[in-house]
Amino acid sequence: MPVAPTTGPLPRGLDEGTIRLIAARNDEPDFMLDWRLQAYRHWLSMAEPAWSTIHHPPIDYQAIRYEPQALAAAQGVDDSRPDPGLAAVKAQLAKLGIVFCSFAEAVRKHPDLVRQYLGSVVPHTDNFFASLNAAVFADGSFCYVPPGVHCPIALSAHVRHHVPNGRFERTLIIADRDSTVSYLAGSTAPRRDGDQLHAAVVELVALENASIRYATVHNGYPGDRNGQGGIYNFATQRGECRGDRSRIAWTQVDTGSAITWKYPGVVLKGDHTRGDFHAVTLTARHQQVDSGAKMIHLGKNTRSRIVARAIAAGHGHNAYRGLVKVARSAVGARNHTQCQALLLGDQCAAHTFPYIEVRHPSARVQHEAGAARIGDEQLFYCRSRGLAGDDALAMMVNGFCKEVLQELPMESAIAAQKLLDAALAGSIG
Repeated sequence: MPVAPTTGPLPRGLDEGTIRLIAARNDEPDFMLDWRLQAYRHWLSMAEPAWSTIHHPPIDYQAIRYEPQALAAAQGVDDSRPDPGLAAVKAQLAKLGIVFCSFAEAVRKHPDLVRQYLGSVVPHTDNFFASLNAAVFADGSFCYVPPGVHCPIALSAHVRHHVPNGRFERTLIIADRDSTVSYLAGSTAPRRDGDQLHAAVVELVALENASIRYATVHNGYPGDRNGQGGIYNFATQRGECRGDRSRIAWTQVDTGSAITWKYPGVVLKGDHTRGDFHAVTLTARHQQVDSGAKMIHLGKNTRSRIVARAIAAGHGHNAYRGLVKVARSAVGARNHTQCQALLLGDQCAAHTFPYIEVRHPSARVQHEAGAARIGDEQLFYCRSRGLAGDDALAMMVNGFCKEVLQELPMESAIAAQKLLDAALAGSIG
């Protein structure tokens, strides 16, 4: 194995030598290097996917610098402003047996846990960008909650896209039987010339009677007003309700990124399990979104709910693409999906592409979709009551998103409202 430089950036480009350097710099055990190399070799056999609603220039994967830099604020504290209370929080979690640390630290200190669960929900063969992530992922977050433990605080992490060209982090959360945990992920990116690739993977595992709530507020750089530059957010996010009576809930608000492609999902493997998905996606300027949710019902008496809110303004293009699948084994499965779109202007677009597959006659699956446009009458009414144009728009948008925002912690919901207001400022005359 080549000796990796201890300091300085890695060279641009991707080959097996790059993979070995990443593993060496992170001081990873042999099983991680083997896993990375398997993923890389599989990735070489794959073709980059093409989507019906998303268009972008070709990505030059040999021009990217695959830096193994640590995740900013792995425990929810900005690494540029250390928090003296962080040590106390970590000590409190450690007393309960909760492991919460960066992924690199987990690989070094808890290799057996990592080896047991890594890739068990999103394997390295899953899709083009998941394979790329498995080969080169640069740190991330890891959490393990032991049996019977209820995590006393909402855990959080923040990703700053400070590395030019690419960002690849991985999150793995395991809630053992009878445990609960809530996790909030935030993401921001500075303005840069050119495009930046963000190919992340999130894996959630809930065992018997366990509950995981995962929320994210993403505010990546959307590109300039002419559609140049910005983040390409190609993420794979999936949870598995592996034990009976377990639950996984996703909540996400996406206001940034030039392109967003992700479909958080839940595999309802155990009996009496539940999956929930609440999302707001906003496209303004020339942003493009092809996103949605997946609910895979395998166990008996499983339940799932999808609530998606799409907002399109400017030249934004927003597409919801969902999958609800009920297997032959899923006796008594229930799903309700609600997709609503709000259009601001005559140059934007919103679409819904549901895919429903039901293989047991006892299942009950419902899908509803609708679209509305804020018209001159509504704006005139608000203005006649003394509200300025942007204030009136903010009031209507926040009402439209209320059902999703109330699933977030209060501070995150307020932050999400401000991000929506800022992104839509000036969208109407």
